[in-house]
Amino acid sequence: MTDIVTLNINEKVAEITMDDGKANVLSHSMFDQLNETFDIAEKEKAIIILKGRDGLFSGGFDLKELSKGPKEALELTSRGSKFARRILSFPTPVIGLSTGHCIAMGAFLMLACDYRVGVQGQFKIGLNETLIGMTMHDFGIELARYRIPLNYFNRSVINAELYAPSDAMEAGFYDTVIKIESMESNISEITQNFKNLNMSAFVGTKIKSRRALLELLDECIKNDMRMTV
Repeated sequence: MTDIVTLNINEKVAEITMDDGKANVLSHSMFDQLNETFDIAEKEKAIIILKGRDGLFSGGFDLKELSKGPKEALELTSRGSKFARRILSFPTPVIGLSTGHCIAMGAFLMLACDYRVGVQGQFKIGLNETLIGMTMHDFGIELARYRIPLNYFNRSVINAELYAPSDAMEAGFYDTVIKIESMESNISEITQNFKNLNMSAFVGTKIKSRRALLELLDECIKNDMRMTV
């Protein structure tokens, strides 16, 4: 299998990079390799930086796989939800680093991360499902409700509004937006802040504060497998 996800671990920081040479679509192969790298990072108790290549985080689900049929679409959607849920409950911090476009399921993965970093530029960020004819799944609606401010929720989830990086921060997709030339120093500072935490207290608080959300999302995953519209 061609590597479309690479892993580099240095000083307890695991840099996981998605790069399929195209739109970084979230396919079964992408999820297989993402889960493999997360398994390694979890074993090493490393902080994760999840990123795409320059100019692109992810364009969302692989539409070719979604178009194979209703069963295939539900299975791939479920894999995306389960992976986002894994990020939400991961035992070490997961930093999302978007160096470009971040669309649809790619944006949901960003919403799931503990700290979300965007880079300045002519990029689009958001949830375009209703724009391309997809009814939003329950998991996506509830994850968006958890992270997106109320005054942006309808615009983002129902109206499929896409944002520039600075507006995406106000809309709840990013925690900060940085300049590309200062990215290395900024990411180093962010990861150091997480290293300073007591990891036992971090994961305990993370899971405790998200317990109700995780239970809700588990129900959503089950409901989405029965979705027919």
